[in-house]
Amino acid sequence: MFIIKIIAAFFLPPLSAFLQVGISTHFWINLILTLLGIVPGICHALWLVLTKKSA
Repeated sequence: MFIIKIIAAFFLPPLSAFLQVGISTHFWINLILTLLGIVPGICHALWLVLTKKSA
């Protein structure tokens, strides 16, 4: 599942954030960052996957 989250972080950052933390503040932050620019969304999603425990 870890590899799937990493791949999703590159192609669909909000999906990766959702899989990691569910519908929480981090998901909404990631969605807004992705809408503002794909690179900030990718960075945030990778940060979530690499640092947070599963929800």
